[in-house]
Parts: sequence; C-alpha cells; structure tokens
Amino acid sequence: MALCCAGASVRAQQGVLLISELLYQPLSGEAEYVELYNAGNTPLELADYHIVRWVGDSLGRHYVLPQHTVAPHDYVALTKDAASVTANYTLQYLNNLVECTLPTYPNSGGSVILASADSLIIDRFDYTPSMHSRLLRNKAGVSLERRSFERPTNEASNWFSAASTAGYGTPGYANSQSTEQLVEENSFEFSSALLSPDGDGYQDELEINYQLEAGDLVARAEVYNTHGLMVRRLLNNALLGTAGILRWDALGENGQPLPEGQYIVRIIIYDTAGTRQTLRRNVALVTR
Repeated sequence: MALCCAGASVRAQQGVLLISELLYQPLSGEAEYVELYNAGNTPLELADYHIVRWVGDSLGRHYVLPQHTVAPHDYVALTKDAASVTANYTLQYLNNLVECTLPTYPNSGGSVILASADSLIIDRFDYTPSMHSRLLRNKAGVSLERRSFERPTNEASNWFSAASTAGYGTPGYANSQSTEQLVEENSFEFSSALLSPDGDGYQDELEINYQLEAGDLVARAEVYNTHGLMVRRLLNNALLGTAGILRWDALGENGQPLPEGQYIVRIIIYDTAGTRQTLRRNVALVTR
C-alpha cells in the first residue's frame, strides 16, 4: 500500500471520499451536518470537492468546500453552524468539524451529492426517513450512519439511526452503527497525550499498550502531522498478539527529532476477512 510522505493530496476521484453520515433533521433551530470519510491511503484536499444541490434529475448549485486536509481513513463533518453541532453532539476531534455553506436537506427525503469541480459525481446518497429505526418515535436530532464502506452507498440496508449511547450522532469520527468494528476504542491505551523528549525520564517516550480478544489481527501504526503527512511508521502490516506495547520516541522516519506541535497516531487494524478499523489519538509534542 502506498503511503503519503511527500505532501501531495489525491485529486477528486470516485470511490475515495465517501458519504458517511447525515443529520438531515436536526433539533429545532439547530444545524444539519454531512460527514465524509477518506477511504484511501493518501491525504485528500477537501477544496477539490463540491457538495451539490440535487434539483429534479440534475445537478444544481455547487457549494465549494473550504481548504482542509482529510487524512487517510479519517472523517470530516461539514455544517453551516459548528457551534450548534458542538453544543448537541460529542466531538472526539474538534479539527474534524468544518463550517461551510451547504444545501438544506428536506426531512421527507432527498439526495446528498458529492462531486468534483467539473461535475463528476463522486458519491451519492439518496436518503429516506424509512432508513431510521422503526423504534424511533422522534427522528429529530438523530443522524443516519453508514454501516460499511465496503458496501454501496445507496444500499438502503447500509444505513441506520445513530445509537442513543453515542448521543444519536458521531460527527467527525467512527460511526456507532459501523459493522467494521474489530476492537473496542479503549483496547489501545496511550501512556499520555503529551510527549516531552528532554531526557528527564518523564514522558520522553509514548507507550501504547494494547489488550485484544482476537490474536489474528494485523495492524499498521503511523504518526501524522497536522498537514496529513506521515512522519513516522511504528508498525507495517504486523501480526498482533493478544497483548503488547508500541513505542514512539518522538523521532521522525529519518531518525531526526520532530518539531514541536500536534501529531496524530493512527492505528489501522485488519482481520483475515479484509474488515478494517481505524483508531486515532492526538498527541502533543513539546520540546523544552
């Protein structure tokens, strides 16, 4: 698999950036959101894509998306009002919420269209209220989540109401109804969210302890900077045991110290059936 280390993002193309979640009926007075997922192995530039209003049987107004890098196997939630989404849903990663102009999505059903600047449809989701759980008496404030990125976007059974235990929406991170969950989020325990490699014996090295029920999972573990560039590979398609420790010494792939700043540790896990799950954690690197 190709890894991005040179800074170039992939231009808009089908099957790479996918529609992942939709809140089309927010609580009264609150904002809608659309979530996208980068299914590729290289960063994507959000500005290469447009959200397009569907009018009748054709594309209508294009809504140009802002500059924002979507890292490999990561999410971005788009909304007209970031403060509204933040107030009503738990955001695990604030940087994955982007405020921009969007179409209005009817409560009765409609289409979410993701397209390139030259009107190539990248992905399309035709939603209806019947995709929600029949047990829901009130659909207001409940998002529709995609269950699998391996199945077609417009397969009706590939969508379901976000779980109540997840606050009825997961903007900017893994969907609560995903069928691609191989491990629990807390299966990988990070020693700290801060790394300060100054040789004092405290937080000089990041330790990632994992405990797994299955012993046949394969993983890649990589460190990215905030520009979506891979700066260090910790694991490369390694077979995991049921327990172990990963370590990062704050050095880059070239063995040199990395600059102070925010970094993202991304762990991608596979099973023998090809199911994939991505975990990510933010780590601050401080030099003194």
